[in-house]
Parts: sequence; C-alpha cells; structure tokens
Amino acid sequence: MSEIRLAVTPEDRHIAGMAAVAIGLTLAEAAIPSPLPGVKPGLANIVILLVMMQNGFGAAAWVMLLRLLAGSLLLGTFLSPGFWLATAGALGSLCILSCSRFLPVRLFGAVSVSVLMAFAHIIGQLSLAKIWLFPEVDITLLMPVFALAALIFGTVNGLIVARLVAKDDVTGAQSANA
Repeated sequence: MSEIRLAVTPEDRHIAGMAAVAIGLTLAEAAIPSPLPGVKPGLANIVILLVMMQNGFGAAAWVMLLRLLAGSLLLGTFLSPGFWLATAGALGSLCILSCSRFLPVRLFGAVSVSVLMAFAHIIGQLSLAKIWLFPEVDITLLMPVFALAALIFGTVNGLIVARLVAKDDVTGAQSANA
C-alpha cells in the first residue's frame, strides 16, 4: 500500500485551532435561548474577523467554512433549513469581509466591519427565508428587530476584536523589544 503524506504548516495548525474555537463558540451559542429565531450574538464572527485581520481573507474564509460545516454536523442541522439559512448569512458576511480588504483601515476598523458583517448576515438569512420558506409572508416587518440586534451584537463583537487586536499589538511589540 502506498501512503499519502500531507505537509502540515504552522498556518494550517493556526487555522485549525481558530476554527475549533469558532466551532466551540457556535456550540455554546446554540445553547443560549433566543427570544426570536435567528437572533443570536454571532460569537464565532469574533474569531472569523480576528483571523481576517491577522491572517487575511483566505484564512478567514477557511475558518468560516469549517465552522459552518463542523458546527452543523455537531448540532445535527447539516442540510436542514437552519443550515441553509446559516450558509446564506455566512456568504453575506464573507462578501463583506472580502470587500473590507479594500476599504481604508483608518475609517473601517473592527467595529464597523463587524457591524457590516452582522447586517449582511441578517440580510442573507432574511432574503433566503423570504424566497424559500416564507414567500407569502412580509418578513420585512421583522427587519427593525433584526437590524437592532445586528447593530448591538456587531458593535459588541467588533469591540472585542478591536481589543484583542490591540492587546496582540502590544504583546507583539513587547516581545519584539525583549
């Protein structure tokens, strides 16, 4: 028998570790009761945005994909309507992440990108729900609730990422000076 060996780089290990953290946050978030279906804090987006800021878009996309697939398999929602809604939201967030690479960093930091990601996630989910699940229902009436949740959770998540990046910058500068 022949054996196939794949070289595993430190970056691969880092992406796997960050994906594991995002998956853990997805599982923890699933245990939190929600007042309205689809309104969640998006804790895994903290990890995804952090990876984007530290490792680039490709790494963030991998973490998002691994979180989506592994999280849905562990929660038993793979290929269910919830999975497709989460996928639609993730694709919206991914589009924002992709576009954010070209925005001026001094104007679009962690908080603003996080809020945009949260809005894109909600828009993706509501769009798919309207087209596929509830074509006769005017779900735009729910938009103010979802928009407020996106604003609040996007802001909080962005502040957490900004704090983590600032802390990492300070730690990195201290170790470079040592």
